[in-house]
Amino acid sequence: MTEETSQRPPAVGPVSQLLEKKKRKAQFHHYPDYFYAGFWIRFFAYLLDLLCVSAITGILLGLPANLLNVTKSSELLSIYGFLALLIYLAYFILMTKLNHGQTIGKMAFGIRVVCFSEEDLSWQTVFVREGACRFVLRGSIFMLGYLVTIFTPNKQHIGDYFSDTSVVTLNLLAAREGLYKNESDRISQ
Repeated sequence: MTEETSQRPPAVGPVSQLLEKKKRKAQFHHYPDYFYAGFWIRFFAYLLDLLCVSAITGILLGLPANLLNVTKSSELLSIYGFLALLIYLAYFILMTKLNHGQTIGKMAFGIRVVCFSEEDLSWQTVFVREGACRFVLRGSIFMLGYLVTIFTPNKQHIGDYFSDTSVVTLNLLAAREGLYKNESDRISQ
């Protein structure tokens, strides 16, 4: 009986197909837990980014609104509120994609967004993480989605889970690359 069960082929079906897909998927940017940026450093980088967005919004929308004596409403259904939201989302989308996973706040604090399933961030990943998820998570009650960062091993918030990304500390990456470079230099000598 034990010979029959050990020679039986593995079960086929949706579960085994999912497991095979997971095995075949290339893994990029796999780091130890301490490489991932925690909640507070990401929070302060976000505050710096909000200052940048406020300055850009003030220049692009505030100055013309003051000159034309238009009221500035932060409601989404107002023209000013809608344009301010577009500037907010465009800042995060364009800076993250065009600057290799970094906004001004992330540059200042030495952190960067990386994707686990892609070598470089694709437009699709950036639109999901920085566009859709930031739009949803900007609401007051939904901001609690950022607190998940504290409890997850890869320090991922809700938007990171949807886009298969996380944020890493660049100092540790540079040290790791330096270590591997020195190790290969030592081996070649």
